[in-house]
Formats: sequence, structure tokens, C-alpha cells
Amino acid sequence: MLRLRALAVAAVTACAGAALLPAPAQAAGSVHLYKIYYDSPGPDTRSAKSLNAEYVQIKNSTGRAVSLTGWTLTDASRHTYTFGSYALGAGKTVTVHTGKGTNTAAHRYQGRGAYVWNNDRDTATLRRASGSTADSCSYNSTRTDYKMC
Repeated sequence: MLRLRALAVAAVTACAGAALLPAPAQAAGSVHLYKIYYDSPGPDTRSAKSLNAEYVQIKNSTGRAVSLTGWTLTDASRHTYTFGSYALGAGKTVTVHTGKGTNTAAHRYQGRGAYVWNNDRDTATLRRASGSTADSCSYNSTRTDYKMC
């Protein structure tokens, strides 16, 4: 009986200790790279439609809006897109297209006339305005046209 009571006390203590452990950092959320669509459908004609079908999605999984003003998105060849005055809402995703278009809350445009993301391998890096890395995502495949980060 004494042994059973000791086991019960040990089990309760272990459970209570586990409940006091901090939640993982990911639970708080982050602003991170979500998807890179690096090989736009069809031939690479450099048309606005083709250029804008090449994009990177950035997701805010926090519970508050985050200012991306001054943040940069860069590929391995150092093609850089810098966010102007912009805040990404809580739980929202923004798509950064390579070509030209009119910026909205959900879509931003780099305004380029040539492709940025290599069709076989590249690395996207998202940096805060301070220059610190928020996230990076690499791919190395011609078997698919996009990478979920």
C-alpha cells in the first residue's frame, strides 16, 4: 500500500512539473517564409502574368499585426525586395510577386522585368529592418515548382 501511494505521489508530481514547463517558442508565433513558387507555369516569357506567377508568401502566425517596414526578402544572388510602409495583420499572409502590379494588403510587387528565383535551387532569406534574419528557406529540386517552407 505504501508503495502504491509513493507511485501515485510521484505521478502527480511529474504531471504538475510538466504543466509548469514553458510552452515552445513556436506557440507564440512568428513572421516566417511560408511558400516559394519558384517555377511559374508555362514558358518563361517575362510577361507580367509569368513574372507574377513567381512569388514568395510570408505568414504572420502571431496574434498581432507586425510592421514589416524596412524588412527585406533576398535570394542567394542578392536580389533584394525591401518592404515600404507595411504591416502584416495577425494570422495573415502576404504574397510578394516578382513582376509589376498594384500593392495591396495581401499582394506586394517587386516591379522586376526578369525572374528572381532559380528554377532548380535557391535560398530565400527574410530579414528584419535591423538586419537580423527572421527566417530562411532553401530548395534544391526541379521535380516540383514550389517549396513549402
